[in-house]
Amino acid sequence: MACAIARALILSKIRALPLSVEGMGLGYHVFALFTDQVTGLLRKLTAHYTCRNVVQIPHIVNHDNKRFYQTTMSYLRTAILLAAMTGLFLAIGFMLGGEAGMAIAFIFALGMNAFAYWNSDKMVLRMYGAREVDERSAPSYYRLVAQLADRANMPMPKVYIMENDQPNAFATGRNPENAAVAATTGLLRILSHEEVAGVMAHELAHVRNRDTLIMTITATIAGAISMLATFAMFFGGNSRNNPLGMVGTLLIMILAPIAAALVQMAISRTREYAADAAGAEICGHPLWLASALDKLEQGATAIENDEAEANPATAHMFIINPLNGQSMDNLFSTHPNTANRVQRLRQMAGGGDTAGPWG
Repeated sequence: MACAIARALILSKIRALPLSVEGMGLGYHVFALFTDQVTGLLRKLTAHYTCRNVVQIPHIVNHDNKRFYQTTMSYLRTAILLAAMTGLFLAIGFMLGGEAGMAIAFIFALGMNAFAYWNSDKMVLRMYGAREVDERSAPSYYRLVAQLADRANMPMPKVYIMENDQPNAFATGRNPENAAVAATTGLLRILSHEEVAGVMAHELAHVRNRDTLIMTITATIAGAISMLATFAMFFGGNSRNNPLGMVGTLLIMILAPIAAALVQMAISRTREYAADAAGAEICGHPLWLASALDKLEQGATAIENDEAEANPATAHMFIINPLNGQSMDNLFSTHPNTANRVQRLRQMAGGGDTAGPWG
């Protein structure tokens, strides 16, 4: 309901903008497209928590309202950030490129990210040299993922191992039916069975929450904003729509991509918190994931991930930031501060761990 009200208010503001009919129509439909998607995700979340989790995990009934509220607010924050980024795109696009420039930048960015949405899983798994395993080649790891997927009422994802000493993991795939989870050999070596369960539950939560879709939408708008700034650099701004003149155009060219990146990273951090909470419920023990995060941060700081350093754009996919020197929590972080994540998980456990698949 809150998301629908916010969407209606912002759409009414878009209608009131002093744009031409064509520009107004494009802005209205772009925003409606993305907010429809986010509203749909909120509806799915509500149905999931009210009809499925309470029935399957009766131990958390007393705490379900609080957790449902926290998870819903996480999605609402994501929706608001997406709305802010969309508004930024509309304003900058109209000022720099007019209706035509705005449309060209959006369509081009959408095409690039649509390709990435359908092919990024194969690309990133190949990039990190991940090999697929099954019950015969990695019996304990594979069965663990199968148990967690069954507990989360999800299709079984493909399971991969990356030959990398840095302890880390990620999930990829455009939907639960086409998902994959991957863990490094370093992670499987240093974590206990229970801690691995916490990590894999977190990755399955990303898949169930369709965070790949959310981040693709975010990347589409951020890419379109960056592209508009590039257009302005080479072709100049649209002075008819820009009351700030050339100086304003230069400032927008510099600051707009930075602003878009900040919002994109804020959404990434929000999704990590949501995956922590959902993953703790999937495995049944928040402290398993909390313990794993502590060990993973220490390992990621001490051991360099050469592939991630060479491809920093993939850093947001991992459960812990794989880049050296990026453990500080700031506006440019793709991940929340680990201490804050651990604290939230310990607060969840304060109500009592829920029963996991091992007891």
